[in-house]
Amino acid sequence: MLPFLSIFTLAQATPTSAPTPAPLEIVQPQPVRVLPGKLDDVPVFNSNSPELVQTEGILLSTFPPSSNSRSAAHLNFLFKGRFDIFAHHIAKPPTPGDLRTLYLGIILYNPTTKPVKVDILQAASYLSQPDAPFIPDLLPYMDNSSGTVYSGPGDRVMNDILRGRRQASFPSRLLIPAKQSQMLLNLPIPVRTLQPPLNGRSTLIRLQSDGLVYAASLARYASVDDQGNESPPTLAQWQEILNKGILAGPRDRAPTPPNAISQGQSIIYGRVAGVAQGSQWRAKLVERPHALYLNIPAPGQAFSYGLSTLPGGRLGTGQSQSARMLVRYSDTAYFAHGNYGVQYSLTLPLANPTRNTQIVTLAIETPRKQDDIQGGLRFLVPPAKETLFRGTVQVRYTDEAGLPQTRYVHLVQRRGQQGQPLVTLKMSPNARRLVTVDFLYPPDSAPPQVLTVRTLLR
Repeated sequence: MLPFLSIFTLAQATPTSAPTPAPLEIVQPQPVRVLPGKLDDVPVFNSNSPELVQTEGILLSTFPPSSNSRSAAHLNFLFKGRFDIFAHHIAKPPTPGDLRTLYLGIILYNPTTKPVKVDILQAASYLSQPDAPFIPDLLPYMDNSSGTVYSGPGDRVMNDILRGRRQASFPSRLLIPAKQSQMLLNLPIPVRTLQPPLNGRSTLIRLQSDGLVYAASLARYASVDDQGNESPPTLAQWQEILNKGILAGPRDRAPTPPNAISQGQSIIYGRVAGVAQGSQWRAKLVERPHALYLNIPAPGQAFSYGLSTLPGGRLGTGQSQSARMLVRYSDTAYFAHGNYGVQYSLTLPLANPTRNTQIVTLAIETPRKQDDIQGGLRFLVPPAKETLFRGTVQVRYTDEAGLPQTRYVHLVQRRGQQGQPLVTLKMSPNARRLVTVDFLYPPDSAPPQVLTVRTLLR
């Protein structure tokens, strides 16, 4: 099983009966460059373990341990100012006949003696069923100007946040009185009417707090009365889970310790439960530090920059972009590999230093995962069946008339798939053209990818 593909995604895959022909491997000799810039310092509450939840309990708590709590379940981390909350979990009945609705709760607590205001800047939360089902036959490249193209809840959430949206179900602000808690989220993951009974919910919230707060994500089944009617958990019931509960289960596979990773070894990355450092990676892609422009490749040539690179998939750059964990549970990921929910904001001040007009393309691609590359990036024709990236990319650029343009493109890429151009630019001799590429790395995707700049032969 691929380390970042959700079991929920795989359950949605459409089986094929006809044998698949052996793919042809194509080696592209383009160099892969280290991505400039770095992740910012914004802390991200990252709740992704266990991914499959079948027992009630604490998914992630940054509360301090108390006398009546299980101390190992609380990581004692305070948020203030800008922070994000990311959660991605799946519900499946613990036994075939137990179709109770699992609820995801996210609670904030103000430990201070003054009220705290928490502004909800952007927010989105979607179920797979019915909000955003996986679509197995979605085209690899589609215009998404309207924002209606998505496959899976993580894809749809990232699409909303990329456009700066706050879903209508979220208030613009929470006011948390001193020494009190409020629910930021109390939403179901229903399975009763589904075949198979499997459902998932993805959530990303960007917040700004004027004071200190603790946060926790919790899992609890709905209460059921004698007539079989369900009711969502109350604040008091959530607080009981927080105060007396243990970690939810079943637990995911423990990760390979970083100091135990060796060349060629199969790596267990683990799933994330903790606070990661970094909400956005901003970078200006230029020839060298402090340079003003990025010279385009020679005609017929290309170069790439790694995206979401990680140990075992650094593509010869030696660079791992995985966010470091500020606090974590001992059986969960050492780094936030995959950078789910992280926004990549890349600026390319392109320059054509030649005396001829050149045609330049920019594309996101999903080469075969390699730590070191021999001869170049490796692609498959046809690509393998596993979908490794599905999400919307925003491209802004100036056209030939000097007018600003914004384009939204939805991509679906399988392992080893070469990318179609996000934008094609006709650059006159000595012309300069500014291009920016923005996307949030979607859940249910698997790194690494590359951003490729190519000059076509004419």
